[in-house]
Amino acid sequence: MKSIYLTMALGAAFLTGCSSNKEAARTESKTEANTEAKTEPVPQAPAQFKAVFETSKGNFTIECYRDWAPLGTDRFYQLLQSKFFDEARFFRVVPNFVVQFGISGDPKSAALWKTRNLADDPVKQSNRRGTVTFATAGPGTRTTQLFINLADNTPLDGQGFSPFGKVIDGMSVVDHLYQGYGEAPDQGRIEAEGNEYLKAQFERLDFVKTARLAP
Repeated sequence: MKSIYLTMALGAAFLTGCSSNKEAARTESKTEANTEAKTEPVPQAPAQFKAVFETSKGNFTIECYRDWAPLGTDRFYQLLQSKFFDEARFFRVVPNFVVQFGISGDPKSAALWKTRNLADDPVKQSNRRGTVTFATAGPGTRTTQLFINLADNTPLDGQGFSPFGKVIDGMSVVDHLYQGYGEAPDQGRIEAEGNEYLKAQFERLDFVKTARLAP
């Protein structure tokens, strides 16, 4: 069985129709292993809730709306309850495009989640600045990776990227997450080696200290 690794590429490698000066926000390239993985139901989230992310740069708050993307919202709620995001790095920061995160710093946790594919949600909201969306490599491939739009990335709307929430406080923190490494961190190695790899080679990456449901 081939190992599953994560890639990023320009333009239309997976997503046709994105503007040429923007990189596709795709992740989790499909292999024989996860192409055939069954999508999995998850516990239902409240109709609306907030999540507070305490990070190495400061705090930001995401407000989620289940009617925007029910399945994505449910998965995000599930990940929060399991404390999945704690210590996860913001491993991909592309100025004027996206901040991407959602690979666990613990390889065991990454392995547990990487084949728990999520069925798709229809795109009901636009990928405007501040919205939060699951990354995908095609139909039925969402798992745990997310991105926050740093700009109005409306070309992503037609490619299946369905926002489920938005940053309502602390967007200035998101704007200032460390950008110096670009796309240098190898996502396959993050999955396999976790934070040990990132701390050794990309020590300046900002990270999530805790991510919790707001009272």
